[in-house]
Amino acid sequence: MVPNFRYSVLRCSSLTQARFQSTHLHFYQNRQLELYASKEAQRLSLRQLVFYGRFMSEERLIKSANYVRTELPVRLAHRIRDLQALPYVVVMQEGVAKVYELYWSAFEKLRRLPRIETLEDNERFCAFLAGLLDEHAVVIPNLSLGLSLASPHLPPDQLDAFMRRMLVSRISRRVLAEHHIALSDSVVGRNHGTSEEGHIGIIYTGLNVEKSVRRCTALLHRLTHDSNDSGATYKDDIQWPAVTIEGHVGAQFAYIREHLEYIIFELLKNAMQATVAMHGQKSVLPAILVTLVTAPDSIGMRISDQGGGLLNPQIRSPSDLFSFSHVRNASRLEQDCLVPLRTASASPAGMRATVEELVGRWKDQWQQREDGTSLKNDPELKSGVGRHPRLGIGLAMCNIFARYFGGSLELVSLDGWGTDVYLRLPKLGTNLEGIEV
Repeated sequence: MVPNFRYSVLRCSSLTQARFQSTHLHFYQNRQLELYASKEAQRLSLRQLVFYGRFMSEERLIKSANYVRTELPVRLAHRIRDLQALPYVVVMQEGVAKVYELYWSAFEKLRRLPRIETLEDNERFCAFLAGLLDEHAVVIPNLSLGLSLASPHLPPDQLDAFMRRMLVSRISRRVLAEHHIALSDSVVGRNHGTSEEGHIGIIYTGLNVEKSVRRCTALLHRLTHDSNDSGATYKDDIQWPAVTIEGHVGAQFAYIREHLEYIIFELLKNAMQATVAMHGQKSVLPAILVTLVTAPDSIGMRISDQGGGLLNPQIRSPSDLFSFSHVRNASRLEQDCLVPLRTASASPAGMRATVEELVGRWKDQWQQREDGTSLKNDPELKSGVGRHPRLGIGLAMCNIFARYFGGSLELVSLDGWGTDVYLRLPKLGTNLEGIEV
């Protein structure tokens, strides 16, 4: 056993040293990087994405492929420069170094891709993009872990601005890749599933907000209440709170449904868990009220609960819940947050920030409870390949998604009573992506 253990330690040490040397080596090998970073990102609006994809042909698809091929390395180059501008002790933090290596590897691969000329070339390109999306699923937990650990080395404003740039840019790259893959599927007749709400690529042109709220509510109601992590006690037969929808219930607009429903799901989940924690001993729980409003240039939503508010000695302002800095949100350095982030960072599944992922994780936990299996003894979770537990960054991700096309998210706490959450999203589709260069 001793020789094997010694070999493992030496191998681990050599791998760590190799990564350090690799990062150190190309940290300053920036000739190609500077060339791409000197270019401005060609930001797009939802309207442009919809208009271009509406009349898709082979020629337009090839043009789309080459735009994505040339645009992705530019956006990656700007983020690599952001990483290089951090104090070196931060770049070498657990998690951050992993993201740096992933970004540099993707940048090198993308800039070397030949021009796409045929549908066969595009098929290979889409397969490459899909693989890259899978490989980069670990970016969010690794970034969150690394910056949480690096929080003592960075002022809160600098840390949060850095995370905002990194995560918005990540969303933008995923949108470009996933939208192009979806357009390619439509051209070759690989569309999966049907929907009453028409879509072009990943953008739903007549997205019904009420239906999205009801979809998320139905998913949450199908999950058992004991999936919540509030630690509160409540009646064994309690159900999730009802959701009442009022206002402009026919509101529709063009938007990425995956983004909208991730925000709604997270906000409703938090509201329901807070309500259960506050009123769990009651036979009937107070309903959650969702108010929809259509303005000339935006869609508004208010989610009101009676879950007691956001009163917390670690939080001075509700907006601090969006922060990745321990100065504003002390929970960032608590083991309850760091351990799940390490688990998610080590898992190939990573975190994609989708409703499907959230529901899948909860279903796994539910099934294990039904089977009488302890989550703590689950071999997949121990080895880092199972679905990750609560990461504590859902609200922060909601804020990032809302701001991507110029929207906003605001929390108003009525401590002792409940919380009102105000979501505003642009309606006209003319806002450019909120990428900071």
